[in-house]
Amino acid sequence: MKAFVLEYGELKVKEMDEPAAGAHEVVVSIRAAGLNRRDLYIPNRRGNDEEALILGSDGAGVVESVGEGVTRFQIGDEVIINPALRWYDNSDAPPAEFDILGMPDHGTFAEKIAISEEQVERKPQNLSWEEAAVFSLAALTGYRALFTKGQIKRGETVFIPGAGSGVATYLISFAKDVGARVIVSSRSEDKRNKARELGADKAIDTNSSWEEELASETIDIVIDSVGAATFNRSLEVLKKGGRIVIFGATTDDNVDFNLRNFFYGQYQLIGSTMGCRQELQAALDHIVNFDMHPVVDHIFPLEDAQSAFDYLKEGKQFGKVALSI
Repeated sequence: MKAFVLEYGELKVKEMDEPAAGAHEVVVSIRAAGLNRRDLYIPNRRGNDEEALILGSDGAGVVESVGEGVTRFQIGDEVIINPALRWYDNSDAPPAEFDILGMPDHGTFAEKIAISEEQVERKPQNLSWEEAAVFSLAALTGYRALFTKGQIKRGETVFIPGAGSGVATYLISFAKDVGARVIVSSRSEDKRNKARELGADKAIDTNSSWEEELASETIDIVIDSVGAATFNRSLEVLKKGGRIVIFGATTDDNVDFNLRNFFYGQYQLIGSTMGCRQELQAALDHIVNFDMHPVVDHIFPLEDAQSAFDYLKEGKQFGKVALSI
């Protein structure tokens, strides 16, 4: 089968052996897969002397075969892959055995994948293959950050720095669906306009003065994945006693901030990453109940996966990038 792999430090499309379903596993014939920024970082995290690893965390397809003991699915079922491995029930933090699909396990950028039936969920019928394929990692991350950790409530205002990321587009839709006010920032006028079209109530220029732009707003919660470049700016516009949820750091990981101002302001700083199976199932229920559709910016064929990587690196996308397989 064809697959997009990292082999001895090189990204390439390569013929790989087809997988077989072991006990309690299913083989899924992948129809589409979704890229995440995580995929871009793996070449730097993995040595140049390693054999071929199939990249990719997100995907959707059809169950082609089932292994011994499988009870949740049968051949022909349309499914999505849950990349949050071995984290089933909601908990304050992931269990020790938690990992993310796509390293060290073979991932979804291939024509087929063998995976535990516990890592598969039924595909919502209202989603296309590409929409389903880009859902799990980003939507799960956003759902946990906003609902489980952020405890967003109807009528509250959430501020999301960086409007164009895949998670941000899910955050906008999730928050609007439950009656929250949504404010985003972006350097791109095009992305600000698209965020408003998606439902954002206000979109400000990242390079503007946030304190001036948001002087009339009461920011109850900030959901941030940018890191050092926005952390202190976010604190400056957050209301006293407000919550800031961090689920990523696309700029510098290390942040300096004034502890005295922080504890006098009685702010709440909350970390979040990915999510469990219960939260993914809740997110799937949400998109069905609200007929919500993921934002797919661009679709590349598997054979042109390198172009998809290059496109994602440029950061010009609004929403998700998918591979058609």
